[in-house]
Amino acid sequence: MKVLLSIKPEFAEKILDGSKRFEFRKGIFKNRSINTVVIYATMPLGKVVGQFSIESILSDAPEDLWIKTQKYAGISKTFFDNYYSGRSTAYAIKVGDVERFETP
Repeated sequence: MKVLLSIKPEFAEKILDGSKRFEFRKGIFKNRSINTVVIYATMPLGKVVGQFSIESILSDAPEDLWIKTQKYAGISKTFFDNYYSGRSTAYAIKVGDVERFETP
């Protein structure tokens, strides 16, 4: 099963080029049969640009999740800290096989 996620264009590109191997979320979908993320790059692009298989889903306290994911986070520690400010749980979707669509 697939899920469509809205991702900022700069982060979508990093996922597609392999430099970002985790997609961070404040909440995660409840349906655990989802195994593929379809990437919708938000405006100004506004297109579905690719998809990736879900290797795993990590959840932990934000500080602990950062330690596990920082090498391939594709974002700065400051951005991460601001994103999870006030949260006790953080989620990361580990990116598996990536497919860039030829025609978005």
